[in-house]
Parts: sequence; structure tokens; C-alpha cells
Amino acid sequence: MSYHTGLSRDGPALLVRDLMDGKARDDLARVAALAPDIAVLQNVDYDHDLIAVSLIQKALADLGHAMPHGFTARPNTGRDSGIDLDRNGKLGEPRDMLGYGQFAGQGGMLLLSRFPLVADGTTDLSQLLWRDAPMPDLPADEYFAAPVLDVLPLHSVGAWDVGVETPRGVLRVLTSHATTPVFDGPEDRNGLRNAAELRFWRHYIEQPQIADAPFVLLGTFNSDLDAGEGHKPPLRALLQHPLLTDPEPTWAGDKMTAHWSNGLQLRVDYVLPSRRLGVRAAKVERTPQTDSVSRHYPVIVDVVWQ
Repeated sequence: MSYHTGLSRDGPALLVRDLMDGKARDDLARVAALAPDIAVLQNVDYDHDLIAVSLIQKALADLGHAMPHGFTARPNTGRDSGIDLDRNGKLGEPRDMLGYGQFAGQGGMLLLSRFPLVADGTTDLSQLLWRDAPMPDLPADEYFAAPVLDVLPLHSVGAWDVGVETPRGVLRVLTSHATTPVFDGPEDRNGLRNAAELRFWRHYIEQPQIADAPFVLLGTFNSDLDAGEGHKPPLRALLQHPLLTDPEPTWAGDKMTAHWSNGLQLRVDYVLPSRRLGVRAAKVERTPQTDSVSRHYPVIVDVVWQ
């Protein structure tokens, strides 16, 4: 399951406070009710001591769906670049961070699993520099000078390759939360970064050690083929990649995964199993939205080993 949650707050430690007070249970109740074996949650605030992770796992267990195994890492959100990235003459603002954020760790990612993770089986890909990515397609006219390119990562939040020890064997979980391709100017820095993040995965899964293994690529890609902002060719190339299965045709109803208050509805969250896995079922769980939960919906795919 991939689920862009509402588990982010406007300041550090506020998520921990709300978890301790039981004020963040609606999102977690969604997860527990769907009972996934493996879930990647986006938009979860990170803290160094992983207190929020422990509280989330305890809450899920109390709700009847224990997911005792997990992985998280410090995201790029809220990490100060020390540079005026948006060129507005001010330093230290959210858009001057390596990934947009009001504080370090805001809106990170969390992988949870019923099954143990493979010891030393995780690769954190979050620090790859944008300039070093395959086909980086940087903004034109040297919008980012050399000192910026020396520190600016490709992934605005993070990217991981995590091995999970399932009863049928090791499943590799590849995941990221891509840049929103809006809130920029004519240089299109966010649109181009989003496109480069999607192209990264296309090249990553073609490595022999990945292509020959069962894996699932999932996360919030912040791009829709048919509507909204962003470059469509990189997403289309990913969804049509011969190593991947896009289970969208098996869904009942439309393919929207997020619904904003202005009425905009887009498919921006994805679960794409490798061709070595079969797909038994897939759906977007569109339980009614309330003010206390995410504007995104969980995406669930039931895979079987071939």
C-alpha cells in the first residue's frame, strides 16, 4: 500500500504530541482497516529519536493491525541549503531547503511491514545529486550555479530500496515522494526536478540486480498522465515500462487518488509491481474525507508470486 497521509504538522514535535494525545488516529485507522502486509506512508514528520514511528506502530497494534518492522531515514525536506534557491533575496525560507519544508524532517516517509526487513538490505538513495542523475535535464540558462549543483539532491523528500523478507522470498520495495511540479517560475525548476525523479526510477529498475528480482515501485509521484502540471513523457515511459505492471485497468471506477478542496482530482499516487509478480486485485480506498485526514487516498495492490 502507498498512502500519502495527513501525518505532518506545522512545527517539530507537534506530530508526536498529537500521537500521544490520540489526535492522529483517523489516518492510522484507515491503515489498520485495510490491513496491508507492507505500507509506505508519505507526509509523516521525521524525528531523530524515531518517537513518532514508535507511537505510530503502537497505535496500529492497538487498532488490531501490528506492523512491527519498519524503516525511515531523515528526509531532505527542511534541510537548509544555505543558498537562495528561489532567488527572492531571502535565505532560510522553506523553498531554500534541499526539499521544501518549514522544519527539518517535515513530511518524510515511513515504511512499515508485517514481515522483517532484510538485514543490510536497504539502500538510501536520497543523497544522489540532481546533476549526477540519469538524464538530469536541469533548468536552462544556468539557473542553478555550480555551488547549488554541488549540494542539491535529486529527490526533494527521499528515495529508498528496501528488502522485505516475505514468506515467499525477498521483495524489494522501491519508493519515493517526488517534487510537486508547481510553485516555481518560467525556469520550471520543480517541474524538471519531478521529471528527473521519475526518469531516475526508469533507469534504476533496469539494473540487472533489480530487473531480475521481484520488486514493487510505489509512492507519491505527484504527476498525472491526463491532467495537472508536470512533464507527461517521463511518467508515461515509467507506466508503460516492460518491467512494470500498471494495475489501473483492474480498478473499479476512475483512477483518481487525490481530491483537493478546489475540486481538482488527479492520479498522483502509484503502486507498480514488477512483471515477476502477478496482480490479484487493486483499488483506491476512497473512504469519505474529513478535516482530520489526508486529501489523498490509499492505493492498495494485492500481488502474488509467479
